[in-house]
Amino acid sequence: MSILPIVTYNDPVLRTQAQAVPELNQEVEQFAQDMVQTMYHANGLGLAAPQVGRSLRIFVFDPDPVLEDDEPDMGVIICINPVIVSKSEEMVVMDEGCLSLPELNDKVKRSESIVLQYRDITFNEQELSLTGWPARIVLHEMDHLDGVLFIDHLSSFRRRMHKAQLSDIEAGLVETSYPLKPK
Repeated sequence: MSILPIVTYNDPVLRTQAQAVPELNQEVEQFAQDMVQTMYHANGLGLAAPQVGRSLRIFVFDPDPVLEDDEPDMGVIICINPVIVSKSEEMVVMDEGCLSLPELNDKVKRSESIVLQYRDITFNEQELSLTGWPARIVLHEMDHLDGVLFIDHLSSFRRRMHKAQLSDIEAGLVETSYPLKPK
């Protein structure tokens, strides 16, 4: 397994609509496992294929570090060709960050719960009902598959407040504990 370099702000792949995975093969399986290793290495809760330079509809996530003590562990989940089939009308504002926008966090309003359909690592169809942090992580990663970053959910005023940080990220001036794709 390999640790993959993460692409950062203003890399064109982060603004591209990711393509569906037509079939499961050894390359896709290995890539998904590499994504899991990369996510853990970077101490992330989720990672989408565009974040490691591939425009594919795959993301991985593991919400266990942010679950409450009374919530059952979920472990890592690999989602291929995911689709959100429903979102709650109830919205919640929480702080978000992103491995592709290191050191930048802000509050984002998202649906409290969702229903997600996807293919797992064996390419079997699955469905999950998620609430709270797991739902938020999935919504964040789904945005990546559609070329959307969490800062796109902010007001223009809030985005302007992050302009210097975004410039530093774009220029490669932010240090991380994980490898970044060279600019």
